[in-house]
Amino acid sequence: MKKLVFLAVCMLASAMVYAGGYRVSLQGNKSLAMGHTGVALIDSSELVFFNPAGLVHLENKLNISAGASGVFSNVVYQNETTGAFAETDSPVGTPFYLYGSYQVNDWMAVGLGVYTPYGSSVSYEDDWAGSHLVNNIELAAIFVQPTLSFKISDVLSVGGGPIYVTGSVNFNRNLSRTLTDLEGNRSEVTIDASGVNSWGWTAGVMLRPTENLTIGANYRSEIILEADEADADFENIPNSPLTPFVDTKASAALPLPAEMTVGVSYKFCDKWTAAFDFNRTFWDVYESLDIDFADAAVPDSFNARNYKNASTVRFGLQYDATKMFTLRGGFYHDESPVQNGFFAPETPRNDSNGYTAGLTVNVSDRFQIDASFLYLHFKEVDASYDAYSENGVAAPFGGKYKSSAFVPGLGVTYKM
Repeated sequence: MKKLVFLAVCMLASAMVYAGGYRVSLQGNKSLAMGHTGVALIDSSELVFFNPAGLVHLENKLNISAGASGVFSNVVYQNETTGAFAETDSPVGTPFYLYGSYQVNDWMAVGLGVYTPYGSSVSYEDDWAGSHLVNNIELAAIFVQPTLSFKISDVLSVGGGPIYVTGSVNFNRNLSRTLTDLEGNRSEVTIDASGVNSWGWTAGVMLRPTENLTIGANYRSEIILEADEADADFENIPNSPLTPFVDTKASAALPLPAEMTVGVSYKFCDKWTAAFDFNRTFWDVYESLDIDFADAAVPDSFNARNYKNASTVRFGLQYDATKMFTLRGGFYHDESPVQNGFFAPETPRNDSNGYTAGLTVNVSDRFQIDASFLYLHFKEVDASYDAYSENGVAAPFGGKYKSSAFVPGLGVTYKM
């Protein structure tokens, strides 16, 4: 039974990596509409996230960008052998961003970003077939990033800064596939952690060999999230010496992997801009998860994950249709780092394709309204989670998963 508790904490940590099952990129409406490209685009203070080196090239002295998205996600699970079926009923996620930059002089700019790259939720019906793995999970994480940008020459600029992360997570699952109290209520555990804080950093470089060609690269460091005082609360536990569960504390350390993005943009035919980004995320750092429980009766645990590095390719196109309207479209392909045998329902994702579109309404020379839309389709997968066991007996959980997400977004840009 103790191994079930270990698994609960593992699920909590995994969801922190995957933002509740969907690692959706939503760090700016302009960039998202162009396939979430941005490492080589000089357009707004969204560069605080995508490539701080570009801030010093912005034309206006002050640039502010803010926006939010509505994430409407859906996961359908089916096991054709057992006939089990489930569909998530997750609330709408609302990730947001706020960026600002200020041109100090011709060779230096400063910036600040507040954004939520990991924040979502997944909720299944109580006591569904996979409730021993997860019933529901909610994650909120806020990143705060101060930034400096320097122009080394007319061609070369650099930028970067520290990243502060603060977040919380709430996770619930049943203790096993069958355990109940005398009234027939399924035994369950809820793990709640708040005030999980950590630090990282980002650095970027940008080259502008010609007026129309821009090349950029940005690196974001690995960030270690450490939950030292998570609450583990047990409910509906039968009164038996065989089930000695009591509320306790748990701690775990999880690496959010480093990532490198390189890209290029090119302006042509006066009104067109094309962009391409390649992102490599170094997931192989996540080999295992060590869990430490405060209750001395509960032994520590070692949990293999064995993730692989994964890549994302992104394409975007922008057209300055009129003085008032700028149109955008894009596409990206996101590779999953999950290997065979580690597909769990709290992170129900596989390789995915993202289709994006959007526009900017130039209300005035200073004020813009930015809109975007993303349809994210995950490849249907027949997969299993093989690391689960009860009483020392392996009990893989598998089936077919269909996942998708609809994400409309709205933002504003102010320049002065």
